[in-house]
Amino acid sequence: MDGKSEDIKKDKIESMKGLFPEVFTEGKIDAEKLKFALGEDLNIQDERYVLNWAGKSEAFKVLQTQTTATLAPTPEESINFEKTHNVFIEGENLEVLKVLQKSYYGKIKMIYIDPPYNTGNDSFIYPDKFSESKDEYLKRIGDKDEEGFLLKEGLFRKNSKESGHYHSNWLSMMYPRLFLARNLMRDDGVIFVSIDDNEVHNLRMIMNEVFGEENFIGQIVWKKKTNGNNQGAIPPVHDFILSFSKNNSLLDEDNFGYPITKQYIDKNYSNPDKDLRGLWTTMDLSANHKGPHFKIINPNTGEEYFPADGRYWVFNEDEVQKRIKEGRIIFGRSGQSGPVQKVFLKEKQLRRIKPETWWDEHGMNEDGTKELSDLLGKVKVFSHSKPSVLIKNIVQISTSTSTGVSSDPDIILDFFAGSGTTAHAVLDLNKQDNGKRKFILVQLPEPCAVDSEAIKAGYKTIADICKDRIRRVIENIKDKKNLDLGFKVFKLKSSNFKIWRSDIAEDEKELTKQLDGFENPVKKEAEIDNMLWEILLKSGYDLNTKVENKKISDCQVFSVSAGELIVCLSKINVELIKGIVKQPPKKCICLDVLFSKNDQLKTNTVLQMKDAGVEFKTI
Repeated sequence: MDGKSEDIKKDKIESMKGLFPEVFTEGKIDAEKLKFALGEDLNIQDERYVLNWAGKSEAFKVLQTQTTATLAPTPEESINFEKTHNVFIEGENLEVLKVLQKSYYGKIKMIYIDPPYNTGNDSFIYPDKFSESKDEYLKRIGDKDEEGFLLKEGLFRKNSKESGHYHSNWLSMMYPRLFLARNLMRDDGVIFVSIDDNEVHNLRMIMNEVFGEENFIGQIVWKKKTNGNNQGAIPPVHDFILSFSKNNSLLDEDNFGYPITKQYIDKNYSNPDKDLRGLWTTMDLSANHKGPHFKIINPNTGEEYFPADGRYWVFNEDEVQKRIKEGRIIFGRSGQSGPVQKVFLKEKQLRRIKPETWWDEHGMNEDGTKELSDLLGKVKVFSHSKPSVLIKNIVQISTSTSTGVSSDPDIILDFFAGSGTTAHAVLDLNKQDNGKRKFILVQLPEPCAVDSEAIKAGYKTIADICKDRIRRVIENIKDKKNLDLGFKVFKLKSSNFKIWRSDIAEDEKELTKQLDGFENPVKKEAEIDNMLWEILLKSGYDLNTKVENKKISDCQVFSVSAGELIVCLSKINVELIKGIVKQPPKKCICLDVLFSKNDQLKTNTVLQMKDAGVEFKTI
């Protein structure tokens, strides 16, 4: 008892839910749906099949808002930073996806993500708006940096089922991330997303919209545990994994699936009658597409056979008789059954084994939890981590061991990295088949829960757990021949350069501060390496671009991508310009402040670069 009288409003709403469940959206009554349910004649203009939710227009704005953020290298937390092509990025994934757009557009072969499932206990709502005007800022409490941008603290909020926009919040979080992820995919790229019953219906619809329902590949049911702990009338023991391609017409289905193994051949092919054509198996002689329909007589028994209802023979009558004589159509292995094709291994172009939609032999949640605990020293720092064997199967069916001499290896992206299972899977699979696959993982430095096992084990954030897992997996791989056993760490940071913000320059002090950005755009705390990587990313170079420190006329410069680009960040003089022009690179980028009080040198530099055919830019 709570001492309160009957809640009449609540009773009426519950009664309506029983009578008209279809008129409720996210727990609230949709007046338009109620009118439909009562049979009122409504005239709705532009009626069409479309996915809509509260906040969709804002999600589009979030998606289209540019970022000035950058990624800063952190060699001290990396392994083999200079040589490895594996990448771990610590930072909020929406901002990271935006930062990667220019340098990784159309380069990712496969994406796997395991986003929040929206169970009602997830803390996942990101503010998704990282800049605001001064007026907006004054309406709330918080800190901002020198450009007026809010500091990214308190990124997570719990999305309770009592929220009026429970599903909408989740959709608004997912939509821009999926949209930006699609941009990064190769034309033959694929994406896999894990989800459970809470949002599988909405995920399918939002992916139909982002990727096109014609690019749907399949929906895998993964058995994640042996019992549902009596939850609900039908206890759940599974998750779903939805898969879409960027363009199904460009998806190479012959190279999609598991590699052919000796075990597969031994299981499916044999030669009991010692046929000189070698190992064989049987295949149905009918198909569901329209074709010939006639009787076939078993010569051994005289019994007549027709295709099953709705099916047709794949060959015409003459071809069938020819193949019976050649022993390519048989009547079962005993000769007493209906007709089937005899298919020979040496004649079948077997390249890959197609995966099926039911996965019950790919590890379970308890395996993932134990695997991580064992790896980190019997410490349970993460609940319900996916088993690496599950992700390894996904990677195996959708990527190649190597794409050849002239092409880059397949890149696997996971921007909800969690405990780092995807990196674990890629490293293990490369060891297994000597593959060249590379990974990019993105994980927010979400603080570990106070008094958790993770905190006791010395981990401050989820990102720390992820990085340590990758290190330990690398350490445990004994055979290191021809494998990329390293990863380079980058962290999401605000720009190294001052940003002009007219919306906060409302008084003389603010205006003076903004104008200073034109004289020297470099922030005081900016480091040369961080500036270099920001310039490279925003110029379209990826995080594995080869960079060399060089000296030209006693000036330090960076030679990028075998001399294609020269970057000058510390000093510039006449001799350096002559040395650059003498090479010459395709492009040259310099800090404008290096020409301070020497307009003549800048003018001459522009002219000399132009004469040498060098694209010259200053920052």
